[in-house]
Amino acid sequence: MTSINLKAYSDDPSKINALMAFMKALSIKFEFTDKDEKPYDDAFVTKIQKSQEDYKQGKGKTYTIDELNKLWK
Repeated sequence: MTSINLKAYSDDPSKINALMAFMKALSIKFEFTDKDEKPYDDAFVTKIQKSQEDYKQGKGKTYTIDELNKLWK
């Protein structure tokens, strides 16, 4: 079975109902999610924001490509 992700947006409920009827007629399984759904967990976002602030305050470290390559070996 091949699967794809499809996002469709409309403020017109009749268009949404028509799309649902079309997919049902073709036996296409589908689900609805809230379009305001957050793609990332709040704790993860907070952690990233904190690390960005730490970097702005000079708490981060910058590596050159050569230094990174030495870390991988």
